[in-house]
Amino acid sequence: MSAVLWLLIALPLGAGAVLALTGRRRDRLVPALGAAVAAVVLGAAIAAAVTRPAASAPLFAGMEAGLAVDGLSAVMVVTVAAVTLAVLVFATGEFAADENRGRFYGLMLLFAGAMLVTVTATTLPLLLMAWEVMGAASWALIGYRWRRPERAEAADVAFLTTRAADLGLYLAAGAAVAGGVGSLRLDALPNAASPWLHVATAGIVVAALGKSAQLPFSFWLSRAMQGPSPVSALLHSATMVAAGAYLLLRLVPLLDATRWAGPAVAWAGAVTALALGLVAVAQTDLKQLLAASTSAQIGFMVLAAGSGGVAGGTTQLVAHAATKSGLFLAAGAWLTALGTRQLPALRGAARRYRPVGAAFTVGALTLAGLPPLSLWAAKDEVLAAARTEGTALYAVGLAAAAVAAVYSVKAVRYVTRPLPETPQAGYDTEQRGTRRVARTASAPLFALTLAAAVLGVLALPGPASWLKRLVGARGEPSPAPWELGLSAGVAFAAAGLAWRCASGPVPVPRAAARAAHGWLYLEQTARTVVARPVLGLARTLAAFDDRVVDGAVRRTARGGLATARLARRLDDGVVDGAVRAVAASLRRLGRWARRPQTGLLHQYYAQAAVGFLVLVLIVLLVR
Repeated sequence: MSAVLWLLIALPLGAGAVLALTGRRRDRLVPALGAAVAAVVLGAAIAAAVTRPAASAPLFAGMEAGLAVDGLSAVMVVTVAAVTLAVLVFATGEFAADENRGRFYGLMLLFAGAMLVTVTATTLPLLLMAWEVMGAASWALIGYRWRRPERAEAADVAFLTTRAADLGLYLAAGAAVAGGVGSLRLDALPNAASPWLHVATAGIVVAALGKSAQLPFSFWLSRAMQGPSPVSALLHSATMVAAGAYLLLRLVPLLDATRWAGPAVAWAGAVTALALGLVAVAQTDLKQLLAASTSAQIGFMVLAAGSGGVAGGTTQLVAHAATKSGLFLAAGAWLTALGTRQLPALRGAARRYRPVGAAFTVGALTLAGLPPLSLWAAKDEVLAAARTEGTALYAVGLAAAAVAAVYSVKAVRYVTRPLPETPQAGYDTEQRGTRRVARTASAPLFALTLAAAVLGVLALPGPASWLKRLVGARGEPSPAPWELGLSAGVAFAAAGLAWRCASGPVPVPRAAARAAHGWLYLEQTARTVVARPVLGLARTLAAFDDRVVDGAVRRTARGGLATARLARRLDDGVVDGAVRAVAASLRRLGRWARRPQTGLLHQYYAQAAVGFLVLVLIVLLVR
């Protein structure tokens, strides 16, 4: 295996395992060690992106575990490593003295390492292994502060939801083998024979949509907000939720091999971008707003994959990773300082903590898709690919972009208002705030904000052509000038409307507002449609097992005991009785036989005479 590739994969996984097992014994050194490991991993990622190493090793008969850094994965490894470094540097000032930093930093590095394996895996078995580690690490990170029951429950909901969707990868692996793809190489999956090709494609699509929190799986992302803010920043930007979108971008040839998969994926992404954008507009919790916007923004990447826009989806993924991680870190800084994440209580937060406010404002305006910031250009690349698939798809994507401007400007409007007369009254709703922002927060915030602002350069004609060559998508369409102008006009109009209406209630039906605020009741629906029937079936099977299966076993046991008791009675009353009767008879015969034995000769003579007489009578009578 290449040394650079080995270092890229083994260092975060190995160091993460060591730090997680270290516990609190080296708490003071852990943040520096974790950040140092992340910095070395970033260096290895850059080296791997330049040298493009590849390696493989035997796994099963006719099957290998393959790793490679190609054009698409080169972009991803650098993005994952850079965001991980920024988040870990930020996290050094986010934890109390009594918290287990070793476990946190170890799990974060394990999580990032699993994502790096996911994006470099060339075979389905290795991707599955990393996919599972990533899911387990996300469960532990979301429930990091597990002493509060709601956080442990949130981790369980997120894990079980994504885990249910992950079963699609196992279905895909089995279908690929049945379809003749024994090597399980990702690039060989389109060669599977029908109908197994369709089964494998369906499994991968379901797994990807579940991991990326697309409809109908989006609600787990809301629950994941119970985790620490650095976890949200990493999980919702370049790693877990991006993994599903990356997998779909990687497997565009597989989607193209079927007639239905591409359009289905594109519409799933477009509808999620619009619906979850409306959910974000309805939120009054800043982290919930950012979570819903994550599902919506990932929807653009899924739309790009379904439309065949690999370069546009990659640009969107990279720009969103920098933007969203910076926004979550800013929200985390305010949560630590003020103890709240409620938008009404955060009024004036950007004025009180100006560096954080400046970073948040730039990130939110980038998320809004306002030109010339990065997500404006990235969305146009995605919409250009969507327009080739149909005008309706393009219109839904454009409407989702307008909604993105609304929820982004709404957040900016709240945090930039003048401070109220008694701001303290709204603080400390989640925890007791420190009333200060850690010194370590500034550098990663500014770095991510700068990246969020300038990464739109990837959509300019020159860099866009380079990126398309890099990811092997030279024939993808680019947005026409009128498309750029239209999307900019829509974004500015939506932003202006949101700014104007942010101070007053919007005339929306209450039922619709409640549904949007409650994430379209997705979790309640999942509990009603899936969880309760499954639990009901489990209870029914448990009752069947207790009453029928176990009942039959118990009745058989009771019958055996009854038979044993009957056999004991027969043995005691009949067999033993007969033996005792025979013995008693023999004892009586013995007593009778002893009576004639007196030792007197004349008695023996008399007995002999009587016996001879009896024999004579028998002879006479028989004859």
